Amino acid sequence: MRGKRILIGLAVVLVGGGLVALVRLIHGGGPVEAEEATPTIVSVQTGHLQRMTLRGYVSGFGTVSPAPAVEGQSPAMALVAPSVPGVVREADVVAGQQVRQGDTLVVLDTRAAAVALERARRAVEFARQTAERQRELFAAHNTSARNLQDAEAQLAIAQADLAAARTQVALLRITAPLSGTVTRLDVRPGEAVDLTTTVAEIIDLERLVVQAEIPSAEAKSLKAGQPVQVLTEPPVATALAYVSPAVDATNNTVRVRVPLPTHSGLRPGEFVRLRVVTAEHANCLAAPAASVVQDEAGRQVVAVVKGEEAAQVPVTTGLREGGWVEVQAQGLTPDATVVTVGAYGLPQQTKIRVTE
Repeated sequence: MRGKRILIGLAVVLVGGGLVALVRLIHGGGPVEAEEATPTIVSVQTGHLQRMTLRGYVSGFGTVSPAPAVEGQSPAMALVAPSVPGVVREADVVAGQQVRQGDTLVVLDTRAAAVALERARRAVEFARQTAERQRELFAAHNTSARNLQDAEAQLAIAQADLAAARTQVALLRITAPLSGTVTRLDVRPGEAVDLTTTVAEIIDLERLVVQAEIPSAEAKSLKAGQPVQVLTEPPVATALAYVSPAVDATNNTVRVRVPLPTHSGLRPGEFVRLRVVTAEHANCLAAPAASVVQDEAGRQVVAVVKGEEAAQVPVTTGLREGGWVEVQAQGLTPDATVVTVGAYGLPQQTKIRVTE
């Protein structure tokens, strides 16, 4: 009974299939054929090639610092220390004050030195009178030449002692070795100081530089005179003044130095980024950076749009700056349309749909 039901079901299926085929034949459908493949359309965004000036840069980070000594110019910073030990009597300046070369910064206690100076003055006066008396006696043949020589020698010694005493008093007045701004004052009245004590720091804020470390591989293209941009807000334009001839073995870098213009607004100790212009290509053909991709063969290509299709064109790339890449290829012209968003992985040639 069960087998009979299965046979009946198979018969129904066969009859139904035959009816469907008959209907297709009646309406001219003919045999069922495979549907044609639908072409792929890729949604992309586009940009245009342009002619512009592109620059190549070497970038680095550096610190603002006072200018070092160079030929014909003293350093722009001084750490002031006393020439003689003593006790601070008074400080004539404060941090932040501008001073001129020779201005008094700090005065040490002069009492002992003043006593020594007065003693030296009296010794000179006594020696002078003695020498004059010996000259008179020698002129009257009442003393020997030896006595006159001894008196004159004592006068010379007393005069030298007086000069030393005056110098000692002068050294107790610590003065500015250069014109600039007092950035540190490290002593107070009553404090004892010696030759190793830093009394003050003075910086000429109109003579600042940026000293930076550049990786040695990138420093090969650097030379004095190249334009430099210090990337502060606003940027500061200057030029490369010094490139070290040696590589620092500890970090494989080369030291460079660029002067800052007066009133740059930067301060000693600031950490800044700079970039040196090492190349400039004027009126070169440039493509949006997003449009330059690598194909399966490893070539740099751009997808050039013509009508509703985009075709990959191999290019030689050059300088890169600000979202643009220098490109060279036969047949590329300014204002040519290229795929930007969607360029990566695009087939060699394909239909596209441009979207906003």
